[in-house]
Amino acid sequence: MFKNLLLATVLLSSVSVYAKTEAVAIDPAASKIVFIGKKVTGEHTGEVKLQDGTLNFDGAAFKGGEFTVDMTTITNNDLTDKEYNKKFTDHMNSDEFFATSANKTAKFVTTKVKKVKGDTYAVTGNLTIKGKTNPVTFNADVTKAGATAVLKIDRTKYDIKYGSGKFFQGLGDKMINDEFQLTVTLVTKK
Repeated sequence: MFKNLLLATVLLSSVSVYAKTEAVAIDPAASKIVFIGKKVTGEHTGEVKLQDGTLNFDGAAFKGGEFTVDMTTITNNDLTDKEYNKKFTDHMNSDEFFATSANKTAKFVTTKVKKVKGDTYAVTGNLTIKGKTNPVTFNADVTKAGATAVLKIDRTKYDIKYGSGKFFQGLGDKMINDEFQLTVTLVTKK
């Protein structure tokens, strides 16, 4: 009898620990991911669409989450000439950049969260692009309504070396910065 009571207590404790974490679904249509890539002679901005994701909470406290990006949705926001805009997005989809025919998605999975202040958290996680996974750390403002963050990503860690001064000599004004920026705005489903 004591064994059964002990087993029941352990099981109930386990259930209550797991019941605390609530996964809140992210609304892909309302969310937005904007990129900025810089080069010697200027910069380009554009967007990629979110495929799916969740934010996990214990009460109001952010505990982690993950999201998947549909890399086949790369667009450009700054090139007004339709032909040049298409040339740019085709190049972003090519093997020299994101190789989206073979790598249709990118994924971020949280591995560590530390509250900084208020709704701001230091977030560490694994980012997978082009089949390569690397840790990234950034600050994010997170509530159950959604999250915002700015990430700085070194593209060369994901085998995106085109126009990189680390790998090619004599690029002059054709050199592209290795780091690009992602501004991520996640909105949860209501």
